Amino acid sequence: MRNILMGLAAFALASVAMGAQAQDKQVNIAVSIPAADHGWTGGVVYHAERAKKTLEARYPGLKITVKTSPDGASQANALEDLTAQGIDALVTLPHNSDELTDPIRQVKEKGIFVTVVDRALSDQTIQDLYVAGNNPELGRVAGEYIKKELGGKGDVVVIRGLPIVIDEERQKGFDEAIQGSDINVLDRQFGNWSRDDAFKVMQDYLAKYKKIDAVWCQDDDMAVGVLEAIQQANRSDIKFVVGGAGMKDMIKRVADGDSMIPVDVLYPPAMIATAMELTAGNFHDQVPVRGNYILDATLITKDNANEFYFPDSPF
Repeated sequence: MRNILMGLAAFALASVAMGAQAQDKQVNIAVSIPAADHGWTGGVVYHAERAKKTLEARYPGLKITVKTSPDGASQANALEDLTAQGIDALVTLPHNSDELTDPIRQVKEKGIFVTVVDRALSDQTIQDLYVAGNNPELGRVAGEYIKKELGGKGDVVVIRGLPIVIDEERQKGFDEAIQGSDINVLDRQFGNWSRDDAFKVMQDYLAKYKKIDAVWCQDDDMAVGVLEAIQQANRSDIKFVVGGAGMKDMIKRVADGDSMIPVDVLYPPAMIATAMELTAGNFHDQVPVRGNYILDATLITKDNANEFYFPDSPF
């Protein structure tokens, strides 16, 4: 993350040096993202709109259109409409990689610069730029923290996301981190990245297991449901919960020293803004940005929590 931020700062400095001609270059960028159907995607929409204002102010010739879609079919239609309007670049977080690969391929065939965010396409040769969080690292960082805090032994329950590649990568990273220790995973069930579903899963865990030392759930939305279930059951055996993503409420709890949420693992919805910054830099600053940009799964602690706190964000 530090390297990317340094690169973004370099873009800003380069734009000043290149003068008004580069600033006024006419570039149209379309941003196609899912509608805010849960907390994390709400954060994506927030950061996309925030980056649009910042970048259009920085580059007077830049026009950014942010389009949200409620499902994959709607997003495919939106891509067709946006392309017909005449765009130089597309920044997209696909609803579903398989469903959107062909529609994005059709955009690319028109000579448009394509940046894909988070959910990799089935055919990755289509994209010029890929920006994402580090899913295996998210699981590994969580597993290493739990292993360390429990002294290498204890009973843990896991709440997974959805049965898709992202979940599998996170779970694999976690399992590798605790391998060789005496951390005992009592159960693993899917919470569908939903606080309500995670609440029900945690209720089931609490009924089945009389002693649980810690909980790992892959997403902060699910952590909200987990904490509510623990509170309602009045269980004092659970030492802490580790979530992930960077929800502002969870980061605030970390910053405040909440013993139940001592850390969080970053998988920031602000990655959409990183993708937009890099894409704009490709046109206005003429710097090389093609390739893969994978953000760190930073462990958020009380010491660094304020760096990742966005109080105005819905997530």
